[in-house]
Amino acid sequence: MHVTHLSLADFRSYARAEVPLDPGVTAFVGPNGQGKTNLVEAVGYLATLGSHRVASDAPLVRMGAERAVVRAQVRQGDRQQLIELELNPGKANRARINRSSQVRPRDVLGIVRTVLFAPEDLALVKGDPGERRRFLDELITARSPRMAGVRSDYERVLKQRNTLLKTAALARRHGGRRGATAGRAEPGPGADLVTLDVWDQHLARAGAELLAQRMDLIAALQPLADKAYEQLAPGGGPVALEYKPSAPGEAHTREDLYAQLMAALTEARKQEIERGVTLVGPHRDDLVLRLGQLPAKGYASHGESWSYALALRLASYDLLRAEGNEPVLILDDVFAELDARRRERLAELVAPGEQVLVTAAVDDDVPHVLAGARYAVADGTVERV
Repeated sequence: MHVTHLSLADFRSYARAEVPLDPGVTAFVGPNGQGKTNLVEAVGYLATLGSHRVASDAPLVRMGAERAVVRAQVRQGDRQQLIELELNPGKANRARINRSSQVRPRDVLGIVRTVLFAPEDLALVKGDPGERRRFLDELITARSPRMAGVRSDYERVLKQRNTLLKTAALARRHGGRRGATAGRAEPGPGADLVTLDVWDQHLARAGAELLAQRMDLIAALQPLADKAYEQLAPGGGPVALEYKPSAPGEAHTREDLYAQLMAALTEARKQEIERGVTLVGPHRDDLVLRLGQLPAKGYASHGESWSYALALRLASYDLLRAEGNEPVLILDDVFAELDARRRERLAELVAPGEQVLVTAAVDDDVPHVLAGARYAVADGTVERV
C-alpha cells in the first residue's frame, strides 16, 4: 500500500498543496519551520484521525480559514481509492471515500496505515503512561479498525461514569440536600449508586475488549521489539514489554477480564466516590518498558531511550507488514537526532519499505542508502528537485 497523491487545502501552513508521491523513498528537505512536518502529519492524520503533534484539530486549520481538507489517492495492489477528510473544529468532521459522502470519519481507518517516528516519540520511553497507552491503542486500531468504535464507546462510558461519580460525591457531602454549587436539588446517593452499577457493566465490557486487544498486541510485539533493538544497538538488550493493569489479576479471556474489572470497580467504589473519578480501567494502565533488568524510564541513557523508541516503531512496522498490508513508514526529522551508527543502521532497516517518507533540514541528514525522490520545501511551496 502506498499514497500516490496528497492534496491539502488550508491545512496548517498550506493554503493549497498538490504532492505526487512514488513508491520507495521520498524526502522532504528544507529549513525548519517551512512545512515539511505538516505534509507527513497530514498523511498520518488519514491513518489515525489524529496528529502526533497536537491533541485537537484546531491547530491543523490554517489561520483565518474555517476548515481544512486532507485528500489522498491510495493504491493497494491493483485497487485505487480516494479518501478525503474535512476538519471542522468545534463541529463534526466529514469524510468521503471515492467521492461518497455517506461515511463516518472512522470509516476511512484502515485504508491508509502508517508507522510514524518523530522526535516526540522519546516520550514513549521517558513520558507519562498516557503516551504508551496511546501508542498501544493506535496500533490496535491500525490492526483492527473496528477497535475505533470500542475505544470511542469506552471513552464515552468513562466520561458518563466520571460525571456520575462527581454527582454522587456531591450528594454524599450534602446528604441529598440542595447542592451548593449546582443551585438545584441533588439526587440522593442511593439513586446515583444504582445508576453507577449499570455504568460499571458498560465500562467493564468495553474495557475487557480493549484489555484483551492490548495483551494480544504486546505478546506479538515483544519478540519484534527485542529483535529491532538488537539491530539498532547490538548487545544492548534485551528489552521486555510488561503490561501493568490498574485492575490486577491473571485473567486473559474477555469474560475473565470483564469479571476482573467488575471486581476491581466494586473494591474501588468508595475511594472513587470520595475523589469523583474512575480509578480502575484501561485508561489508568501502563506499559512498563524494561531494558535488561531495569525499567527504561529513569535508567536508560538518552541514546538507549532513542533506540528503544525506534525499536517500538520498527516492531510496529514489522507487525503490520507481516499481517498483509505494508504501512507507509514516516521518519519525521529523525536522522538529525541520531549518532552516525544508529543513523546508518536505521536507514538500512527501512530502505526496502514500499513507501518511506522522510523529512530533514538538509540533504546531508538523509543517509545515502535512502536514495529516491526529493522535494524542496520552503515558503509554503513543495517542489520536486
